Amino acid sequence: MKVFLGNAPWRKPGFYGVRAGSRWPHFEADGCSYMPFPFFLAYATSLLRDDGFTPFLVDAVAEDIEDETFFERIVSFGPDIIFFEISSASLNTDLRVLHHVRKLMGKDVKIIFGGAHQDLGNSEFLSEKPELDFALGGEYEFPLLSLLQAIRDQTSLEKVPGLAWRDERGGVRINSRGTLHANLDDFPWPARDMLPMARYNDRPGGIPAPSLQILASRGCPFGCVFCAWPQLMYGGSSYRTRSSKDIVDEIESCVKTYGSRSFYFDDDTFNVGKTRIMDLCREIKSRKLNLPWAIMARADQMDRELLETLKDAGLHALKYGVESGAQEILDGACKGLDLEKVGETIKITRELGIQYHLTFMFGLPGETEETARETMALALDLDPDSLQFSIATPFPGSRFYDMLLKSGHLLSTNPDEYDGYHNAVVRTEALSHTDLLSLRNEAENLWKEHCRQRRARE
Repeated sequence: MKVFLGNAPWRKPGFYGVRAGSRWPHFEADGCSYMPFPFFLAYATSLLRDDGFTPFLVDAVAEDIEDETFFERIVSFGPDIIFFEISSASLNTDLRVLHHVRKLMGKDVKIIFGGAHQDLGNSEFLSEKPELDFALGGEYEFPLLSLLQAIRDQTSLEKVPGLAWRDERGGVRINSRGTLHANLDDFPWPARDMLPMARYNDRPGGIPAPSLQILASRGCPFGCVFCAWPQLMYGGSSYRTRSSKDIVDEIESCVKTYGSRSFYFDDDTFNVGKTRIMDLCREIKSRKLNLPWAIMARADQMDRELLETLKDAGLHALKYGVESGAQEILDGACKGLDLEKVGETIKITRELGIQYHLTFMFGLPGETEETARETMALALDLDPDSLQFSIATPFPGSRFYDMLLKSGHLLSTNPDEYDGYHNAVVRTEALSHTDLLSLRNEAENLWKEHCRQRRARE
């Protein structure tokens, strides 16, 4: 059975959309180099191939190919099944792709949607889209394998986790998600051989290219209201990890096969469980990889011993999510982050010579001009090597989205406007959406001046 798996083109004038591989689907300006690796698609492709299916994986976003080229690849492959990873932010584009592919391929080819979109688990989503055959809610690799096995073997669809499907009378059925696959070591390594590896780029601290993006864990045990990913993909705050051996085996293989000169752990939260991280560092050192690497981490999960161990194993850079300079805003967003601890951790990070990137956002519940300026002041005081200012964007499925609906502070439900930077789709009691954009612009200008003065001092 031939299976096409795709990350469809997603563009608008001057921008390319980042969908598969991103926890926050958004637009990047043409000329930017950021490109996340599509982990779920690549893992699913490996699972299918190992089970005897004939998969063909195309990441049209990474390849920067036009719609017609993408459609031509589907037609020339002649699949029996087509699977697209979609997202809330790209939904309008995803539906246009669905409509066109259905016209091209006819009724005999089955089309499946999966990805980070809340409505995939609702009966209305499938019932309103006759061109779509199936939808898979949540982490989809093993459920997709189960669905295709059931289609191939002509067995019941009732036990496929998280599946929305039509019964023989045309009624929409929604299966329970069931439980997540507990052992991440059971996943075969992603099908990187089918992807344009040189195009994937996420290099905190300028770690050298080509750089490997890899996962050591899935999920996050924390409960930030603005994060939809754990709820949509994992059904809550679960946290699963891979063995150190499996991780480093994969890194060694990619260094040999693709010439990787660095690696980046793009985990939801890498540094949960000090003992596990220390063990991974020992494994990296014992293999003598001698490569710089980077992580996505929480500042409050670090201490000096752990940071020293990470540095000794080759850690060159990391990303910390701070989000606000006002403790009451963080508390209201259930971030569970103590700003005093953040300052202590960043001081140690700086002393050890580890480069650090910080993220901040404006527009969380309770935001005022005063709290926004506290965020600007903290960002400059922490003096990161790089940072990101964004506008809080409430993807459906997050508690933030529900809070805004209740308060009346959600200004748009048009997914095309959910980019988190150029548009503000939220307001607060004290600030309008234009206020938030102005404050974000002011923060950007302050940061540019801060960097100019820092370079002058150097």
